Amino acid sequence: MKKLTMIITLFILLLSTFTTASASALFKDVDDSHPDKAAYDFLATKGLIVTNATSNFGVTKEITRLEAAELLVEALDIDTSKQFDVLISDFDRDHPSYPIVAALVEKGIMNLDGDHAFNRDQPFSRGEAAAFLVQGFGLTGTVSKTFQDVLPEYWVSDAIKTLHSHNIISSTTDNTFRPLENVTKGDFVVWLARSMEPSLRKVTAPPAQPVPPAKSCEKPSNKKIVKVNVQVTSLWKTPNVYRAVDKPSISAPVDIHKWTKNMSIKEKWWLVNKVDTQALFGDEVTILKTSGSWVKIAIKDQYVPHQKEGYPGWVPKSHIFETTKDYTDCSIAVVNAKSPTLYSDMVKKNKYISISYSTILPVIKEEGDWLHVQTPQNGVKYMQKKDAKVFKNYKSIPKPTQKDIVNSAKMFLNLPYLWAGTSSYGYDCSGIIYSVYKNHGIIIPRDSFVQATKGTAVKKANLQPGDLVFFAGNRGKGKVYHVGLYVGEGKMLHAPSSSLKVRIESMNAGTFKTNYAGARRYLD
Repeated sequence: MKKLTMIITLFILLLSTFTTASASALFKDVDDSHPDKAAYDFLATKGLIVTNATSNFGVTKEITRLEAAELLVEALDIDTSKQFDVLISDFDRDHPSYPIVAALVEKGIMNLDGDHAFNRDQPFSRGEAAAFLVQGFGLTGTVSKTFQDVLPEYWVSDAIKTLHSHNIISSTTDNTFRPLENVTKGDFVVWLARSMEPSLRKVTAPPAQPVPPAKSCEKPSNKKIVKVNVQVTSLWKTPNVYRAVDKPSISAPVDIHKWTKNMSIKEKWWLVNKVDTQALFGDEVTILKTSGSWVKIAIKDQYVPHQKEGYPGWVPKSHIFETTKDYTDCSIAVVNAKSPTLYSDMVKKNKYISISYSTILPVIKEEGDWLHVQTPQNGVKYMQKKDAKVFKNYKSIPKPTQKDIVNSAKMFLNLPYLWAGTSSYGYDCSGIIYSVYKNHGIIIPRDSFVQATKGTAVKKANLQPGDLVFFAGNRGKGKVYHVGLYVGEGKMLHAPSSSLKVRIESMNAGTFKTNYAGARRYLD
């Protein structure tokens, strides 16, 4: 009887200890009022997280790939004791975490990049998190309609729909998921807990439709206006000629940063004569031809002599949107930050997409430190005023000084070169100059050999900062192949080639001296 009494007393003591812990803060940033505290409680009882009420869990911090891998292996109870034969270029086989990563890669739950690297300290996107959980837990199912920013062409679209169908992720007030935004530690562990334990999943009512802001400057149009509907779209010479590494650039939404980052130098050189130029979010284009899921468009603001509608090329249909709304009476926001964020809301600062320098969007309203800007398809989004200049219209942009042009170009020093690039995720030689001048209200031709025929000819002895300097084969007498921006003292700022970055160097040495072909001035 004494022994039985002791056992019962011990059981009650343990139970009361657990109950007390569950009813108090697990971490400084996960207290009893936290909406997902039950998920953290569950993971703590499973031993996946160790609670500490005196420190932060890091709910809003980005989780790394290795941290996620360690959680997944524990949650899925994967055997890591066996011998693995998986090549992981950034892990020695005797590294204590090698079996964890190798087990997940072998099972196809997480993957390696093109160089067989796992990138253990790197964050990953919310879309990738969905794919890891669906694959790991063998989840199936879908929904007919999902978040407005998860388009069917995006590679993790099915995984996101599957998590949505199980209420592991749920609708937000603005009906967005932000698939390209890096996932936080808090979101990942909550989704993990819900994947493990169905009772933690939340069935939510459809979100209330937000009241649209006033659109006094919006008016109907008698014709369809076609706009670019992704952060950057690349114009290809022919449709459907792309590689696996190019998928982030043709998906919707696109991830141009991921595309340029993952390409090797050799893969970048492959783009020569495959891609011609790029258009930015909100750019107006004309549809010239359609072929399956691709359309040939012309970019209105990029002049070429052989196409009156603008610079032509092929893009996925999902990259453009036709509207019958006219915003020419609205003021405009000209982005003058490198690659600022466009937000879905101003309060929570949920990211919609990042956008490039020189993106131009209609302004619906100004409110405090924020601009309400119109997107081609998904209504009004929000931009911080510090990231853009606001003008009545494009013609009202004041003409820049030499210093304005040079200083703007210097923002992109050390940016990797990208053939055909016209965005702040990667420029080619003429693209960076076209973009800087466009930002300051001056539209110049897109290509260097056409830029060399416009503006005002300038003798080398009379060069001034902001002038365009050109180089051609046959000791400067052949076709122009390169352009730089003169910055003074015999130097130019330019984007040299796929193996180099934007830099400043002398134009009076080596092949630049030999192949100098003249200069043009576009400033009055």
